[in-house]
Parts: sequence; C-alpha cells; structure tokens
Amino acid sequence: MPKLIVTTREGETSEIEVADGLTVMEAIRDNGFDELLALCGGCCSCATCHVHVDVAYSNKLPEMSEDEDDLLESTDHREATSRLSCQIPFTAELDGLKVTIAPED
Repeated sequence: MPKLIVTTREGETSEIEVADGLTVMEAIRDNGFDELLALCGGCCSCATCHVHVDVAYSNKLPEMSEDEDDLLESTDHREATSRLSCQIPFTAELDGLKVTIAPED
C-alpha cells in the first residue's frame, strides 16, 4: 500500500498507509492528525487542510484550481509548495509523498 509521510506543526513525522481513492486530507484526518481541521470536509471552501508539499513531488500533483489558489491567498502561511490537501487525490505515483501541516491562521 502506498505511504504518505506527514510532519506535524511540532515537527513530529509519521508514515501512514493510504488506501486507494482517498485524498491526502482524508488520509491525514483518518489517521488521527487532529491539527488538520478540514472544516469543509473536502469541498475546497476553506483553507484548514493547508499543507506544504515536498518540492520533489510538486510536478507530480494535479494542477491547482483557481478556487484553491484563491483560498491559499487568504492564508498568512502560503509558500511556493502550499496546497490544500483535499485537492490532492492520493495515487500510487505519490508513494512516499512528504507533507507538512501548515501553521494555523
């Protein structure tokens, strides 16, 4: 099963297995990372699932939508590798993807 490597805001890193069909947000949330709020449940209407993606994977991700870009503009912690984890479908190609949960706004 493909693996996702998640670093919390405190710097603790965990490796989790991700089932087919989940987004990065669902995988993080379903594995007990409470600091990823994901208040809208994956509807791309908030930015509470904001993560920073390892640059090595940035060109393997789907292109960012205008809605996602607009929501990330509203955060004080946007970086070049910022994404909303609800907008990243996790695939076998992303095995080993590293993300860091962004600071809360």
